[in-house]
Amino acid sequence: MFPQDLIINITASDEAEGIIAGAKKYIYIQTPYLIPEESILEALIIAANSGIDVRIMVPCMPDHPFVYRATEYYAKYLVAHGVKVYKYNDGFIHAKTMVSGSNISSVGSANQDFRSYTLNFEVNSFNYNPALTQELKKIFEKDLDKCTLLTNDYFAQQSSWLKFKQYFSRLLSPIF
Repeated sequence: MFPQDLIINITASDEAEGIIAGAKKYIYIQTPYLIPEESILEALIIAANSGIDVRIMVPCMPDHPFVYRATEYYAKYLVAHGVKVYKYNDGFIHAKTMVSGSNISSVGSANQDFRSYTLNFEVNSFNYNPALTQELKKIFEKDLDKCTLLTNDYFAQQSSWLKFKQYFSRLLSPIF
């Protein structure tokens, strides 16, 4: 790897927004926690409604029940606004990646949540390396084989109790 291939220690949501806003064809995101800030939500929805293939992969099982229910709430919201959200069915996926286009990707410790962007000491590398970006894209696409696409019907069939837990958890999301 050469020095021009890597920028280190960029963790602000502004950088994630920049990747999303700059996407031309697709944005693939893997995250265990999907509790995005308002600006990230808007950027994802704008991208999806502009014809960008926006796909987000979240785990099928929680490691924190309230955080998981908040993730489900935001997944439902994004699906209702044109974003493709997938549930990874092969355990708890802990990947924290973002891939867009032929030469930009991000890998690190930051989740797609408020705490990662503003409170925790997280580190992501933003890579401008076509080979690495294509490899991460292939990994995401391979992981799709173990996923279920979440739909509006999927969420409509959930019990009232589960929906209540999602809405309640969303109220607590600023502290997650």
